[in-house]
Amino acid sequence: MPNFPPVKEQMDEIRRDAVEIIPEQELERKLERSRKTGKPLRIKQGFDPTRPDLHIGHAVSIRKLRAFQELGHEVIFVVGDYTARIGDPTGRSETRPRLSPEEIEANARTYAEQVGQILDLSRVRIEFNSRWLAPLDLAAVLELTSHYTVARMLERDDFAKRYAEGRAISISEFLYPLMQGYDSIALEADVELGGTDQKFNLLVARTLQERYGQEPQVCLIMPLLRGTDGELKMSKSYDNYIGITEPPEEQYGKTMSIPDELLEEWYRLATPLRGEELDAALRLVREDPYRAKRELAFSIVLTYHGAEAAQAAAEHFDRVFRQRDVPESIPESEVALDDPALRYDPARGVWVPGLVARVGLAASNSEAIRLIEQGAIAIDGQRVDGRGAYLPVRPGDEVVVRRGKRHFVRVRFTGG
Repeated sequence: MPNFPPVKEQMDEIRRDAVEIIPEQELERKLERSRKTGKPLRIKQGFDPTRPDLHIGHAVSIRKLRAFQELGHEVIFVVGDYTARIGDPTGRSETRPRLSPEEIEANARTYAEQVGQILDLSRVRIEFNSRWLAPLDLAAVLELTSHYTVARMLERDDFAKRYAEGRAISISEFLYPLMQGYDSIALEADVELGGTDQKFNLLVARTLQERYGQEPQVCLIMPLLRGTDGELKMSKSYDNYIGITEPPEEQYGKTMSIPDELLEEWYRLATPLRGEELDAALRLVREDPYRAKRELAFSIVLTYHGAEAAQAAAEHFDRVFRQRDVPESIPESEVALDDPALRYDPARGVWVPGLVARVGLAASNSEAIRLIEQGAIAIDGQRVDGRGAYLPVRPGDEVVVRRGKRHFVRVRFTGG
């Protein structure tokens, strides 16, 4: 019989990073019953193979599945090979293009292997929903559709918006939440995980389970990780994602491209850091965003490929990106951090206009400011933005400052 931790301990772990538990009291009751009977809860999440890659946005909830594994419960990873024929309409302004069965099969082929990057595959049940959806005959489908109304479907935000705008909604799209809900019926799910955009679908499953005489599942709503563009949720459809099996150099380089505003969110949701390690990382985000971004990129590659690959990816980034278009032989300059021109502040670093003038790329601070405003100054390949820009540095750091396309100086900072 499994030895489940106390319910309070389990709830503390489950609540971590979750947006909402619907309803929380039911989950507590399920956990209490599980401890008394020694029967694990069935924890479900589904992923449609609309593309061949799972990404680090998926990993937010997959890590929560791993937490359920470690608490002793049964995790069911559902590959939506049948629901992918429709495509989840969540967040869509128009009907998705339909995938062929061959495309779906090719995309799904490696999902089990990919999820093994996070879950213990020896303790996960992998199911393809075609197993129970494909055999449904017309009578069974009509029975399923009879338990939900068009009015309720149109309460869903994206459907309501499309209906109000006169955009087409296919009947098959109304079937999608019902089919996802039927997954929960077929598996007798106790808990289903999904992002905030999946809340409607998960609640549909609760309703359907009750209509089919089952105890309704608890919905565990997880946050959505914003993608590399810094605006939209990470999604294969938006092509703003980092695949969990992408090469280390791709993972590292894509992470280095994210806006600074995403750093705290990504540290919380895209890394396994917790406790003091996470607190230290978030302090670094505030004190030195560039170094924090490098450590974030290292952490993501470390998670999926190991330490050796992470180090190699960092070195590759330095060679290809930081030194991109830099001639082999360029002027070098040593600059003391206590030089008044730099206006050095240990918390912020050096004042960039002063640095540009100090190393001879501008005749004065005023000219340096004009060059920055014109977008003509870059440091380590990243364009400087704003006359008040500071560059976080420490003694021993080295950067390449560029003016325009052809003027470079390699700067090494010495202690003040």
